Amino acid sequence: MTESNSSGLEGAAELFKTLGSPVRLAILRLLASGPMSVSILAAQLDASQPLISQHLRVLRGQRLVSATRDGQQHIYAIADEHVSHIVGDAIEHSKETP
Repeated sequence: MTESNSSGLEGAAELFKTLGSPVRLAILRLLASGPMSVSILAAQLDASQPLISQHLRVLRGQRLVSATRDGQQHIYAIADEHVSHIVGDAIEHSKETP
């Protein structure tokens, strides 16, 4: 395996590792419908704002979501449409019966 191939595989493995959390998948699924604040995400997911913020930090670190400032809050959005497709396909695949 060449170095460029292994680096692509390592990046993909990191992506799947990041997507391994049901909360992060739920956040990404919600953000696929449009940008949202932490408070909206927390309310939609019935989770605490600190928990959602922690997961958003991980998602931002992997460049899966972006944030813009709107007054005193950040608005989060999907950074790349590929992410929405990966999440949507994974969810649909998991619903298939063998």
